[in-house]
Amino acid sequence: MRALLDTSVLIGDTAPEGVEAAVSVASIAELHFGVLVASDDDERALRTQRLGAIEAAVDPLPITAQVAREWGRLAAAVSTRGGRPRKRTMDLAIAATANVHQVPLLTENLVDFQIISDLVDARLPAHAEREPADPLPTD
Repeated sequence: MRALLDTSVLIGDTAPEGVEAAVSVASIAELHFGVLVASDDDERALRTQRLGAIEAAVDPLPITAQVAREWGRLAAAVSTRGGRPRKRTMDLAIAATANVHQVPLLTENLVDFQIISDLVDARLPAHAEREPADPLPTD
């Protein structure tokens, strides 16, 4: 199955199996930020190594005009529903990329997408093969 990997999956300990993975350029930006704010040299080295491996393995999907339009739609939905889209700018860019490419978004942080769960097919990596995504818990 084809899927877009959220940054939370990219920094996780286990890669999802049976997935033809894509990555958004927004995740690459988040990973670069993570390297630059690492708390110590060992952590910075680990993050740099992971980032290098990811950049060598994938050609990230760009933020195009079509992705920007979809980001606007998702951000407006978040705002209309009482959320704060600016707080989730990168998450929304990643979700917009998944929507434009018509693939599920694999994430370890379903709560980040809960407010727009009807607009984004966000799934846990362990449930990648499930169609459609399980509803998010409401409690």
